Amino acid sequence: MTILLATLNARYSHAALGLRYLLANMGDLQQATQLHEFVLGTKPAEVVERILAYRPRIVGFGIYIWNVEEIERIVALLKRVAPEVVVVLGGPEISHETAERSITRLADYVITGWGDITFASLCRQILDGPKPLMKIHAGAQPPLAEIKLPYSLYTDDDIAHRTLYVEASRGCPFKCEFCLSSLDKTAWPFPLDAFLAEMEALYARGARLFKFVDRTFNLNIKTSLKIMQFFLDKLAAAPNDPVYAHFELVPDHLPDALKEAIVRFPPGTLQFEIGIQSFNPEVQTLVSRRQDDEKAAANIRWLGEHSHAHLHVDLIAGLPGEDLDSFARGFDKLVALGPHEIQFGILKRLRGTPIIRHTDTYQMVFDPYPPYSILANDRIDFATMQRLVRFSRYWDMVANSGRFANTLPLILADAPFANFMQLSDWLYARTDATHRIALERLVALIAEWLGARGMDAAMVEATLDSDYAGQMSKRHLRMKAQAAGKADAAVQRQARHLAA
Repeated sequence: MTILLATLNARYSHAALGLRYLLANMGDLQQATQLHEFVLGTKPAEVVERILAYRPRIVGFGIYIWNVEEIERIVALLKRVAPEVVVVLGGPEISHETAERSITRLADYVITGWGDITFASLCRQILDGPKPLMKIHAGAQPPLAEIKLPYSLYTDDDIAHRTLYVEASRGCPFKCEFCLSSLDKTAWPFPLDAFLAEMEALYARGARLFKFVDRTFNLNIKTSLKIMQFFLDKLAAAPNDPVYAHFELVPDHLPDALKEAIVRFPPGTLQFEIGIQSFNPEVQTLVSRRQDDEKAAANIRWLGEHSHAHLHVDLIAGLPGEDLDSFARGFDKLVALGPHEIQFGILKRLRGTPIIRHTDTYQMVFDPYPPYSILANDRIDFATMQRLVRFSRYWDMVANSGRFANTLPLILADAPFANFMQLSDWLYARTDATHRIALERLVALIAEWLGARGMDAAMVEATLDSDYAGQMSKRHLRMKAQAAGKADAAVQRQARHLAA
């Protein structure tokens, strides 16, 4: 074996689409190339041991914001125990501010930007000579029709157990300064017929979960409709074996033709990720985001009232020019629109993004370590930003989990942001934790908080009992009681035995 493609995924259920593109486009080197995905948290020595078991001459690592620190340790260890192995890095996290990175110094070569065809070309130079003199190589960007699609490289195990990432297009025409896609000049579509043929092949092999990573799925409505019709045809042919599709929507672009297709999807088959980020027009202008807020709000409301799509809507705290009151108003407005999930994100300074141009003017302070979250700015101090970080975590536990669906309206009442911030502060004061809070304890804490606010205890208990969280909590407590009873009986039997 000559070449190994490797990365660390955030969890096993994720599958690395980028590495599969590289493997699909290796040409005559494909037979000499293998792919191995690891999971975050695996000990570096174990990763290196498994890598070296392949006896590779070249190892290519996919570098992302979530794995760069762990892969740096892996590369450092690999170069110590096997310095003859050539290490090539690529991916969005290493494609900008490249030369100054410590992981760059450890590696032999780095590919910035698109690596679909450049990685194979670099490998040929390394193996056959002459070896490249430059460490950093700018990835070539070929027409998408020249890139071989990677979907046949999803294994049967991938199809059975993992999320399948697919893309009908790359790039984005919008210039939102907090996003790496702002560096693209436009969006480029893959040839649609070839793409749908690959989706057909995946479906025939048993794939039922398709997550589109396109930044602007509904930019070209004709293309969107053809892709949605593909899934509608599958649903009509096999309603008892449904497909599930996830798309990212531009929020203020939902023409009637697309609405007509959306309403045809039955429950549990369609999810939309919708980026609002901020409802403050001045902040939007500041970060070069074009958005018609009224259209966006109307479309989210329409989707909630007239479709069965699951709506996951994003907001970002910490954007330049937005203070806590402005963010709270946007949050309350979004809650009133009724999406199923609100992804409460904290601004990150992704390497290469233009958001850095506001650093001095708005006194923006970012964590120097991944994921480079904002720590403070001129409108929100560090302590308040930490409160927002905890709010985000508790929001996931309580609201986005779906475990407190009936209790959540009691918590939010007529002031969603203010009330949930009070709950968040109170939970942190009581637990000193934002992770590993047992469900039964969380249920009890929420009941206590609602009671302290003067709510009727019987109503609170009945509401919690109607939720998944309350039911699971009581079930767990019963199981613990039964286990304790069995333990007591065992102790009694042992005492009788010893006495005898």
